[in-house]
Amino acid sequence: MDLRKLKTLIDLVSESNVSELEITEAEGKVRIVKGGGAMVQGYAPMMPMQQAMPMAAAPAPAAAPAAAAEPAAAAVPAGHSVKSPMVGTFYRASSPGATPFVEVGSTVKEGDTLCIVEAMKILNEIEADKAGTVKQILCENGDAVEFGQPLFIIE
Repeated sequence: MDLRKLKTLIDLVSESNVSELEITEAEGKVRIVKGGGAMVQGYAPMMPMQQAMPMAAAPAPAAAPAAAAEPAAAAVPAGHSVKSPMVGTFYRASSPGATPFVEVGSTVKEGDTLCIVEAMKILNEIEADKAGTVKQILCENGDAVEFGQPLFIIE
């Protein structure tokens, strides 16, 4: 999706009563959420990306969450962290009674399913982006997760 079309969509959302807009095209998916600032997330098949486009001059509220995120990032253990590509609900298994996809100590290959993140009633499988051994699972079943939040540590 080109930048002009994206800017037009952001302007439409900011001038309307719509709080969230999601559009899927052949190249990927775009989601615009209205708040203090609009957040635009583009999803390509394998590589999530995020861009922030402010709608109003509000630098003070935006600085506070960034400062709060730094201590949380420092608490992440050593090793390769697999991060959530979206906001949603974390599930370790495909259904409530099923065996979890991985446990601490499980050996995984690149592309193996680690968990599911449910977003807007869609179950998204999160895959290992590195081969290794699962050293730590950082979320519990049913936890709400944020974009970029570490879910697993793989060594």
